[in-house]
Amino acid sequence: MLTNAPIHPTLPVVDLERAKRFYEQKLGLKVTRTDPSPGAVLQAGEGTKLYIYQRSATKADHTAASFTITDVETAVKELKAKGVVFEEIDIPGMGVKTIDGIATMGEMKAAWFKDTEGNILSINNM
Repeated sequence: MLTNAPIHPTLPVVDLERAKRFYEQKLGLKVTRTDPSPGAVLQAGEGTKLYIYQRSATKADHTAASFTITDVETAVKELKAKGVVFEEIDIPGMGVKTIDGIATMGEMKAAWFKDTEGNILSINNM
């Protein structure tokens, strides 16, 4: 039933206007629709979407959404230039350690950062 259905992440944000500015100005997504909940739909690549909605604080300690890209190093440089701060991660048992914000796991590269609301996001070349 859901085999061919698109899926999109939904993230809570404390300050919707601040979060919209981050996603538009720092990450380059575009708000395509707002709703009275209050919430907003942002357009990402290849027809994918991200929905953010305002609510009281929540805290997830895991990656909430990932962006698949081809060149992690260039993206990290560009995002750092826009003020995005990347997480430094070291998980010895899993072999995950970032160097200058980027983890290399075989052929996969990934980097993690937080939005203005504390949601953990990543970019990777999977």
